Amino acid sequence: MNKRMGMEGMLGVGGGMISKEAQKNLEKAEDLCRKRRPEKALPYLEKAMEGGNNLDAIVQMAFLMPTMDMSVKLLEEAEEKGRAQLIRALGPKCFDDDGDCVEHFWGLLETRPYMRVLQALVRLAFETKDYSKSANTIIEMLRLCPGDNMGQRDWLGSVLMKAGRSVDALSFAQAWLQPETVKTGAPPKRGGCTFASPSKEPMRQERVDSLSEWGPAEIIYTGALSSFKLWGDCELARQYLKIGARLNPHILLKILAKVDQPRSLNNSPRALNSPESAQDYLWLTQDLWMAPDIWAWADSDAEAKSSVLRTCSRADCGKLEDKVAEFKRCGGCKEVVYCGPECQKQDWKEHKPRMSLPTPPFPHVPPNVFPLAECQAHKKQKEFLRMMRQGKQAPASGMDSAFFG
Repeated sequence: MNKRMGMEGMLGVGGGMISKEAQKNLEKAEDLCRKRRPEKALPYLEKAMEGGNNLDAIVQMAFLMPTMDMSVKLLEEAEEKGRAQLIRALGPKCFDDDGDCVEHFWGLLETRPYMRVLQALVRLAFETKDYSKSANTIIEMLRLCPGDNMGQRDWLGSVLMKAGRSVDALSFAQAWLQPETVKTGAPPKRGGCTFASPSKEPMRQERVDSLSEWGPAEIIYTGALSSFKLWGDCELARQYLKIGARLNPHILLKILAKVDQPRSLNNSPRALNSPESAQDYLWLTQDLWMAPDIWAWADSDAEAKSSVLRTCSRADCGKLEDKVAEFKRCGGCKEVVYCGPECQKQDWKEHKPRMSLPTPPFPHVPPNVFPLAECQAHKKQKEFLRMMRQGKQAPASGMDSAFFG
């Protein structure tokens, strides 16, 4: 969540824990970093850090340090400083399980800069291959805030797998896939980090059908991978794989097509089970899926594979791919595919004005149920959401044209 919006936007960063001058310098530095001008951002960051308690400025500075080790050290110092600040502000029991604050972090504005420090530590520890530190930091974040306002549950299964903790990864996935949790969004105890012994029992068909309609694909792929690592080609692992392929085929498609692992996270706005979330999952985990035995297992499941074989989008063609990623996507909307240049050329007059909401927000709803939008609308929606997330004013016509043509 962008700290320039919502309650922090109105009351100041951390509920006003830093001066307006420090906040103004921080915002200037962040804007310059976003424009890839870090050298011009440094003086503003130094001014923002003069008060000593601007944790967000320290986070930004950490990503500008010359080495990863220096970045991690700076964030570790910020974590200690932030912890001391919160004890002073919220009381000596604010980090204790029996206190009034644990499980409510993020809901308390004072805690937000500290949580952003932890999130940055997760990222840098992962990039330095300290997977245990990365996982344990997420576990602490979920202890403090089981509701996971920062989306770290999408990471934890992958990070646990990287840390060699397949049992914990499957336990975590199964906790978040409990029917009541999926139905209501209410988090499991300690954000799923109690780590009980996972179940090997296959799911009933009604449960499979329910998850296939609405479930978190990253966590379901964690279930598939960890089940296979623990028990090999078992029914439970195949169930998870098939469900994951239905919910977010972008993940399995790129694995089976042996596309290069993404080099960066996707910072664009995203919907549940979208291409953007697929890129982040693959950035974290794709190398594990490319192990020869795991890849061969995923490729051998004909039903899962059928979810990623695409049909030519020209209405009068209907040709199905013979192999994964055989057809090329439209370069504009990335949502339609063609078996060859001739079909793309013939379909252009139909596709250019075609009304079609992007698939990710409504993956199981027929496209004719909603008002439709043009091919370019997909990009307009993303641009609108990106500007909103950065706290910028979007063009007055941006959202209307994106959604209603």
